[in-house]
Amino acid sequence: MRTAFIGLGVMGFPMAGHLANNGHHVTVYNRTMSKAEEWGRQFKGEIASTPAAAAREADIVFSCVGNDDDVREVMLGDDGALPSIAAGGLIVDHTTASAKVARELAAAAAERSVGFLDAPVSGGQAGAENGQLTIMVGGDEHHFHRALPVIGCYAKAATLIGPAGSGQLAKMVNQICIAGVVQGLAEGLHFAVKAGLDPALVIESISKGAAQSWQMENRWQTMIDGKFDFGFAVDWMRKDLAMALDEASQNGATLQLTRLIDEFYAEVQTMGGNRWDTSSLIARLK
Repeated sequence: MRTAFIGLGVMGFPMAGHLANNGHHVTVYNRTMSKAEEWGRQFKGEIASTPAAAAREADIVFSCVGNDDDVREVMLGDDGALPSIAAGGLIVDHTTASAKVARELAAAAAERSVGFLDAPVSGGQAGAENGQLTIMVGGDEHHFHRALPVIGCYAKAATLIGPAGSGQLAKMVNQICIAGVVQGLAEGLHFAVKAGLDPALVIESISKGAAQSWQMENRWQTMIDGKFDFGFAVDWMRKDLAMALDEASQNGATLQLTRLIDEFYAEVQTMGGNRWDTSSLIARLK
């Protein structure tokens, strides 16, 4: 299948690579051309100078950029992808963005007889590199099943949640849950150290029971060691939590813990931890 991939960051770069490695024809675009050229040295595909050029002959256009404004720019802006896609094409946006922009783009795509799926991902850089992402999808069932075999090149699971915007709302649920788990783990480890316990023995014990989590299995040691130079950055988490809190203000959801943890992440930023991994919540306790 002829595909385009717009946005070659820490997630998009390997995701586009999986498409190429699985035999799809891939044309990539990245705002920083050197990154696209680096991708071209590692994988088989073409490099476009604009989103429009990347999308012009694609059956499916994938995107994974930074935020709502970035999505609008690469899709609707000057040299944006949407006006270049032929009728019957499909856009799959993997950006973690707002439900509002997802619905906006779905409507704009429909006017051009183009399908649209909002499909934010979970699993981090390691998941993208290993082709083990989990994807929450909003959009039409027909478009979902059309995209699913291609998405499978880099995802272990993809679930259609509901109509346009539903994927983004589900990603907000994901981030709300992660924030709570990380804060709980940070406080638990902090308590263990203050109580004079060996954190390794504590984790060995409680990770076999109900307290077990991905964060516990993968982050407890680096949290104890104060190593945060990897993974999902605090700046990105605050962007995601801001969208969840904004959505909650509109739908009436009560997110007291999420709001508090967002404030804790703000404290981490004041410590210079903007690009630290989200597990750095423990740093403000030390």
